[in-house]
Amino acid sequence: MAPSTVHLATDQAAETTTPPAPAAALTLEERLALVNTHMTARLDEAAVAYEVNTAHIATEPVDLGDVVTVPLTPTLQPPPPHPTPVAALLQRAHHRLLAGGWCSGALVDEDGARCMLGVIRAEAHGDRGLEAGAVAVLLDAIRRQFGDVDSVPSFNDAHTSGRIPLRMLDQAAGLADTRGL
Repeated sequence: MAPSTVHLATDQAAETTTPPAPAAALTLEERLALVNTHMTARLDEAAVAYEVNTAHIATEPVDLGDVVTVPLTPTLQPPPPHPTPVAALLQRAHHRLLAGGWCSGALVDEDGARCMLGVIRAEAHGDRGLEAGAVAVLLDAIRRQFGDVDSVPSFNDAHTSGRIPLRMLDQAAGLADTRGL
């Protein structure tokens, strides 16, 4: 009887040590979904780490109009004039400021550079009505982008370079043309 017991024990051992069935191979879509899940989790962790590591750094948003620039050369030719008088005046003022230089704190500085109001007055050639219309449109364009601004001279003097005042003159010329002024 002993041999049959041994035989039985080996049969039971053989039954318990059978390897599990091999796992079915994943399809391409399943593998891509797993990789996507894994990468999303890693990117989320990296985003949190970045926010934590840079929370103490004060930053200001960048206006692409200040970054993307055109070479400022005296040979730059002005575009065709706008057909409306106020728009044409603002366009001429923009080109004159671009070619002649920008200043702050005075209508005209000792080098001949002008502020926004000074260049509008020079291009208006004494026509106070045309000058007033141009200044009103310019102030409206400035307020649309920068909120409550007291006057064109205060806006001009608040800047350290002529980049933004130049851009605002150009935008005001487009606004005046759109309004038919």
